Amino acid sequence: MKSLPVVEIKKKSLDSYVNIVSKEKIEKIKNYSSNLKGLKVLHVNSTAYGGGVAEILQALVPLMRDIGLDAEWRIIHGDEKFFNVTKAFHNALQGMKIKLSNEMKDIYLKYNKKNAEKFEGDYDFIVIHDPQPAAIYHFLKPCPGIWIWRCHIDLSNKNMNFWNFIKPYIEIYDSYIFTLKDYAKGGLSKEKINIITPSIDPLAEKNDPLEFNESKEIAKNYGIDTSHPIILQVSRFDPWKDPLGVIDTYKIVKKKFPNVQLVMAGSMATDDPEGIEYYEKTKSHAGEDPDIFLLTNLDGVGNKEINAFQVTSDIIIQKSIREGFGLTVTEGLWKSKPVIGGNVGGIPIQIINGVNGFLVNNVNECAEKIIFLLENPNISKRMGEKAKEHVRNNFLITEHLYNYLKLFKQLLKINN
Repeated sequence: MKSLPVVEIKKKSLDSYVNIVSKEKIEKIKNYSSNLKGLKVLHVNSTAYGGGVAEILQALVPLMRDIGLDAEWRIIHGDEKFFNVTKAFHNALQGMKIKLSNEMKDIYLKYNKKNAEKFEGDYDFIVIHDPQPAAIYHFLKPCPGIWIWRCHIDLSNKNMNFWNFIKPYIEIYDSYIFTLKDYAKGGLSKEKINIITPSIDPLAEKNDPLEFNESKEIAKNYGIDTSHPIILQVSRFDPWKDPLGVIDTYKIVKKKFPNVQLVMAGSMATDDPEGIEYYEKTKSHAGEDPDIFLLTNLDGVGNKEINAFQVTSDIIIQKSIREGFGLTVTEGLWKSKPVIGGNVGGIPIQIINGVNGFLVNNVNECAEKIIFLLENPNISKRMGEKAKEHVRNNFLITEHLYNYLKLFKQLLKINN
């Protein structure tokens, strides 16, 4: 096994965001980072594409470089056996009832040890993302630098057998980052806990403004008829995203709007072997309905296509039953669309119920809100305008960068 692979990333300039977040905000970040220049920062996660963590790092790391930090991004090695185990960890830590076997423990630790053996270089900050590589530090300690564990998942209802196993490998870190305070419960040192929300990159291909006519052509290439109403959910095919419930919701709406279409689009990530299996389960649940489109990167769906689907859709939903944050919610709001989301995890800090979208607890509520928005396009438009501003003020990559800088200064005990 070779050393941990470096993810190659494109350059980004903080100045490019000046027309989106204001010149004052850009100058504030530059000034704030002046005494952090040259610091070596490493981010480590399990995959270079597919899922919110990879999308964040594709923007965050080059922006850290742009302001003078020596930032790098590496991914861990693993095979299907390891990622099957870490997917079970992911599901269990979000509340699924799964039995933790000794074999699972052994596989998890074996691969973390292998990855630790390939860790090289000295860094000022090492940010380890999520459970997959969390035990690496255990096999390296003591090791130079400040070690931070960044948790992106919802730990509010965790399976305690899995948590009690992994907790000793996490509590040794110098600092932890969670998305919400509710996720940080579980006996970790309160002094080490920090709250930072995820973000989207407004200049990424998925979020950069796309003309409606071009979006229509892209949708048309996949057989989607933009003259008829479109319901969209962008997500991995994963039980926590409730794709079966999304189809049930669509079927209720279809009784009122016979021409409505459902588009479910997501990527198959290398660290999610369960994805194909759940895609097939979703496909079976959809049956032969020609108005249901299940699309993935295997169909050529990339960031631009997702952008186009979001632009052309009438209704964007994220009917999750567990959700660490839900960047697909953020993306939908940024497209000036009210979003209907599950009333769970990080979704309620994005959707202000009745203002820029709706929070729902079940299939019937979700269908009811979809029908309301389809019947009231003027209300939908006004809510969409508020949606975009909420993201601009809270959930863009520039704010995310600033929050990391604040944490670095705090950990280095730099006061200004």
